[in-house]
Amino acid sequence: MRRLSFVALVTLLCVPAAASAQQSLTFSVGGFVPTSEDARFRNNDVLANNLDFLAFNIKDFSGGTANVEYTTPLGKFLEAGLGVGIYRSTVPSVYADFVNENGAEIEQDLKLRIVPFTATIRFLPLGHGRGIEPFIGAGIGVFNWRYTETGEFIDFSDDSLFRDSFVGSGTSTGPVVLGGLRVPLGAWGLGTEIRWQSAEGDLPIQEEFAGSKVDLGGWTYLATFHVRF
Repeated sequence: MRRLSFVALVTLLCVPAAASAQQSLTFSVGGFVPTSEDARFRNNDVLANNLDFLAFNIKDFSGGTANVEYTTPLGKFLEAGLGVGIYRSTVPSVYADFVNENGAEIEQDLKLRIVPFTATIRFLPLGHGRGIEPFIGAGIGVFNWRYTETGEFIDFSDDSLFRDSFVGSGTSTGPVVLGGLRVPLGAWGLGTEIRWQSAEGDLPIQEEFAGSKVDLGGWTYLATFHVRF
């Protein structure tokens, strides 16, 4: 059903807009704040479970993001958009209760990358071309993701240390909700936008991660630059 909804939104973009309507490209930069620690435990999330034996903070996964989106009007008060973005973050961790024989920490890097492809519909309550343009919207995201744990680990069967890299990747879908405002300045404009996304990835069983899921949800805060044509 989610994939069908995504296709339906893409189809809407192929409907020709009125001749007087202006399409636009939006370039955005900002930050992504992942789902908080207390909201992760219900889904057997790998990061939440890692906190049982590794020392790190979920909030450290907050990181920069960049996006580009094509939008086209669908009448006076609606517009459709297709976008793509990139987020990645690397967080260092150590075993909370164990150290190496020489007293050194047993270190790992936890890495998360998300590439969201989104199809959205925005509602502009004041319409197009009336000065400041506030908007709200929703749509579907297709999230290409990769999660890795790289570094030193303990084999508790004999208490030995080994180096390795564990990898999970895939593509997941989920809802996207957004809101913000734009200030048109001739053929270009500036604005701000907030997005919420929800999705989770299934980790490979053979890698023996501490959880079977990785939560891909969170909030994105963006500064936007628009070019109309």
